[in-house]
Amino acid sequence: MPKQLMKGNEAVVRGAILAGCRAFFGYPITPASEIAEAAALLMPEVGGVFIQAESEVAAINMLFGAASGGVRAMTASSSPGISLMQEGISYAAGAELPMVIVDVMRGGPGLGNIAPEQGDYYQVVKGGGHGNYKVIVLAPNSVQEMCDLTYLAFDLAEKYRNPVYVLADGFIGQMVEPVEFPEPKIPEIDKSWCVDGTAETRHNLITSIYLAPEELEQHNLRLKEKYERIKKEEVRYEAYKTNDADVILIGYGIVSRILKSVVDIMREDGYKVGLLRPITLFPFPEEKIRELAKTTQLFFVVELSTGQMVDDVKLALNGMREVRFYGRCGGMVPSAEEIVEQVKSIFEEIEKEIEHQK
Repeated sequence: MPKQLMKGNEAVVRGAILAGCRAFFGYPITPASEIAEAAALLMPEVGGVFIQAESEVAAINMLFGAASGGVRAMTASSSPGISLMQEGISYAAGAELPMVIVDVMRGGPGLGNIAPEQGDYYQVVKGGGHGNYKVIVLAPNSVQEMCDLTYLAFDLAEKYRNPVYVLADGFIGQMVEPVEFPEPKIPEIDKSWCVDGTAETRHNLITSIYLAPEELEQHNLRLKEKYERIKKEEVRYEAYKTNDADVILIGYGIVSRILKSVVDIMREDGYKVGLLRPITLFPFPEEKIRELAKTTQLFFVVELSTGQMVDDVKLALNGMREVRFYGRCGGMVPSAEEIVEQVKSIFEEIEKEIEHQK
């Protein structure tokens, strides 16, 4: 299949359909609206279903119903819309339903604006709903990955019977790049746990309510075991020129592309800088960060927020190395040159400290 030029938001839908997704429930919101638009156009062409719900609350509950019937289904929204879905996502995690949710982040808090930001990290990665649950979170940094990671998300959702997010900043959703599509597949879905609306499947009635405290505790502990397995088996990241780096930059989404340019610029000037890009935000590449801490001097985290992922970097290191942070928010995206100046000042501090120790 030849490459096609398209927006990241459209690539999401095409990747979903190629993965066997046949139902989309959503409500349009900038900068994610093209996902609903593309789903409305393309789902009927493959015999699928598109429903524009009356709200994000309705959309996530429609998704709950479709997933409980064993259908590969998805929704998509942007930051304030995702906030409205949080209760339903907690219910889905508790009921162990495979579903895919795409969040194309915009500025906040509140209505904020429609410019790109990364302020949803806490509510998505840490679970914005109630209870002890985790969701797998994939963070694309290109239009190609908007397709590929959505394609992957459906397999992960069913493998672990768990909600999976594709978390992209508005920049990635709106940018246009060429995409090479994966092969379409007709997934073999284990429906032994699903509800088909028949007497035979009535015993599978899917719920997350356990009125007996002992039962609910056991349910939570079993979910915890599943999340630990995900942490062992599904960590994904990109390491770029990290082997000899004195300073390692960490960022995801559009920020990681800027940071890769920073690495190349600074390497040309003789600075030993590398990049670690988390592709999975949960599970987070904690072990890789600790491994890099053995050979580097400092970590520099850049986000389109006032600082959220930086906390996970600090937790992973547990004081092994210093962590610095640089953030822009409200839709402001830093330039490579801006970050180069920040990193150069760090090297100047390191050199002064070395000189002082002499």
